[in-house]
Amino acid sequence: MDHLQYLLLLAACLLVTLPLELTGSRVYRRPARLAKAILPAAVVFLAWDVLAIAGGVWNYNPRYLVGVTLPFGVPLEEALFFVVVPLCGLLTFETVERMLPKAKR
Repeated sequence: MDHLQYLLLLAACLLVTLPLELTGSRVYRRPARLAKAILPAAVVFLAWDVLAIAGGVWNYNPRYLVGVTLPFGVPLEEALFFVVVPLCGLLTFETVERMLPKAKR
């Protein structure tokens, strides 16, 4: 079960923030805008990971990974992290932005 921990944590982040879409944040309903928000940073941090792995600066404990490795040695979970965490943050931000004006009335 340890090998699923990273993926389960990412899934939990998505599950906890998924209901925020129902508040009208419309993050999932605008995929082009979502990609513009997430992909640039994801590419930069993936490149950073590739360089750090290649340079021996850090590595990942295989005990907590499913074993799928993307090109250049980046674990699947790490690549997903750079999409899931910003997505959850964006959902939270958009929801707060929508709710604050209502709370001030």
